[in-house]
Amino acid sequence: MAKARGAAGAQGGLAGALNSALKEHGGIWFGWSGQESEDEAGSMNLQRSDGVTTATIDLPGRDIDEYYNGYANSTLWPLFHYRLDLTEYERETGKGYERVNERFAEAVVPLIEADDLVWVHDYHLIPLGGALRARGVSNRIGFFLHIPWPPTRLFVSLPFHERLVRTMLEYDLIGFQTSEWRDSFLHYCSKELNAEVDEDSGTVRFEGRSVIARTYPIGIDWDHFQTQGRTGESRNAHQRLLSSSRERTAMIGVDRLDYSKGLPERIDGIGRFFDQHPDRVRDLVFIQIAPPSREDVKSYQDIRLLLEQKTGQINGARSEVDLVPIRYVNRGYSHAELFGFYRGSKIGLVTPLRDGMNLVAKEYVAAQDPDDPGVLILSRFAGAAEQLNVNGQGAVMVNPYSPDDISDAISLALDMPLAERKARYEAMIATIRDDNVQSWTERFCTDLKA
Repeated sequence: MAKARGAAGAQGGLAGALNSALKEHGGIWFGWSGQESEDEAGSMNLQRSDGVTTATIDLPGRDIDEYYNGYANSTLWPLFHYRLDLTEYERETGKGYERVNERFAEAVVPLIEADDLVWVHDYHLIPLGGALRARGVSNRIGFFLHIPWPPTRLFVSLPFHERLVRTMLEYDLIGFQTSEWRDSFLHYCSKELNAEVDEDSGTVRFEGRSVIARTYPIGIDWDHFQTQGRTGESRNAHQRLLSSSRERTAMIGVDRLDYSKGLPERIDGIGRFFDQHPDRVRDLVFIQIAPPSREDVKSYQDIRLLLEQKTGQINGARSEVDLVPIRYVNRGYSHAELFGFYRGSKIGLVTPLRDGMNLVAKEYVAAQDPDDPGVLILSRFAGAAEQLNVNGQGAVMVNPYSPDDISDAISLALDMPLAERKARYEAMIATIRDDNVQSWTERFCTDLKA
């Protein structure tokens, strides 16, 4: 295949997925370095490692405030996750968002060769395709959105929403995590732009251009993750968790500290379980790993304080001298350590209020012992729900807004017999193994070339 020029707008699961794809096919990863520059220019930094070239530029403080903390994470992120109550509509941050995307386009154009595929990722860089076209780039350009696309009635609350979508229609192929997000996008194009939309093929024809919107559920790097599980670091983490649990069943949640993850609602559900089953406080320990994120954004500061308050209240009411029912850990761990923690936890609790995909759900299942697997409790609003529960098989599905629903699911998981745990595991593991990040990459790039 032609070399891929990737423009990445986020980190975490996305970073690992793209790095794996570029290692296999070669190419350049372009984007913001995450660092602040001392001047407005900000030089480009080129580095090469494991066959992957990264080209990054620093941004001045004003751009970080307006583009990243402002429009991307205080406007688009909450809006796309259906949180109008947290969405900030500021004209200046919108200008900063467009300005930085223009700057990115100017910087990356000299790196693009005639036979390159250009693959742009996530909500930080929606206008980049249009900015590249304006500079004469005629290559195949694809875009992939890693978060939900909101219903039209919510999306139109965004000032200049039509202007943003018009830039998306400069791409050749647009990928979404689920059919729900794709259908919402097509509905907007039809109702608000009066574009010609073929829902079966996902084709949108508008003002002489044609773009295709399709669903490409992202997967984990199965082989790499299994390799991590065979390391001493993973085995050590597994033993640490088992020994510290003191024969209690371990239940685990791993999420960035973000309001879309439903962490306060999750703690309320666990509190409800202990209220309804006070005798089971010695049967269960919940471990919540929540690395901080976007600490400069006030809504993220608020969620951290609320989570610490709720956790402290339950621990204060339910702790004994020799046990604490909830362990809240505000830091991150390596992939190898997480594999060990997942393996030692008989329940995985993944309950976002709204999520693009959620690779944690897939990683939890991938880490399980096939002969004695744990139980995945999954929000019906996670993007992964479409793959991990078919006809009632697979994950135990819950409404993350309902503490009673979460409580009932925990009780079900604690008492689930081995035969049912195995059947649910078998219903999920094939798609997690086979629909991996390599398959996702091949499908998207093949379609983009075609």
